[in-house]
Amino acid sequence: MERYYSYSRYLRELFGTRVYRVTVDAGFTCPNRDGTKGRGGCIYCFSGSDYDPEKRRKSVREQIAQGIERVRRRYKAEKFLVYFQAYTNTYGPLEVLRSVYDTIREFPEVVGLIVGTRPDCVPDPVLELLHSYTSDYLVWVELGLESAHYRSLRWMNRGHGVSDFVDAVLRIKRFKALNLCVHVILGLPTEDREDMLETADFLAALKVDGVKIHPLHVIRGTELERIYLEERFRLLELDEYVELAVDFLERLPKETVIQRLTGEAPEELLVGPYWCTGRYKNRVIQLIRQELEERDTFQGAKCRF
Repeated sequence: MERYYSYSRYLRELFGTRVYRVTVDAGFTCPNRDGTKGRGGCIYCFSGSDYDPEKRRKSVREQIAQGIERVRRRYKAEKFLVYFQAYTNTYGPLEVLRSVYDTIREFPEVVGLIVGTRPDCVPDPVLELLHSYTSDYLVWVELGLESAHYRSLRWMNRGHGVSDFVDAVLRIKRFKALNLCVHVILGLPTEDREDMLETADFLAALKVDGVKIHPLHVIRGTELERIYLEERFRLLELDEYVELAVDFLERLPKETVIQRLTGEAPEELLVGPYWCTGRYKNRVIQLIRQELEERDTFQGAKCRF
């Protein structure tokens, strides 16, 4: 039995086959970087969320075409989701957004659109635009929340509050065909175990459609690295993270799609913890599954909403 609702299972149920993501950098910036709200971004912000500056030299069309070809060769894939990931992918004039998103229409093998953004950057006209794609595509909006506690958001220099997030969720829910995924970070030094599990309860109460769970990890060249080297706050050990991840899953509704259970960075950029690299990813997921088995528990076992 599957003890949590994995993203791969969700996509198989929806499309009857494996579906793969192709990640795109559309060249957007962020109000927390360009001076509108702040400069430098969140303290963990690097040069784009997938660490590939070469992508910005290619058009969206080139990135999609090359991404599809690469994934097709490796996995014999037939269906794809295009994921606009780096920075804030709803931060721009409506017609610019439309022209960028419309690129997916040139690829018949693309079945879905994923747009990563911030809670304070999803005005209703943008949501209406995204909803217009739902007649032809699966559409997910991904919001970075990280924590349900304002003191943590302030420590991360997120540039928005919990109220911005609640407002965004409630407005997204008016568009029934849009799906909402939320990013969460476990192991922030501003929080204890109960604080972290309160974030799970918060998301359960709001009934978000999906969650990505990440451990806090420190990347070279970020403000977080400077703070870490200065303060030497403690990062989670692997066994601590596994226990916390299972605790978190227990608090979420069983129908919430778990899109990610860990996070990783290139080894040459990672300061710590050591297990947040690609080569440990499968091991972390295996240990979380093992913990679920040993506890004989499952996603939703302690959901209160």
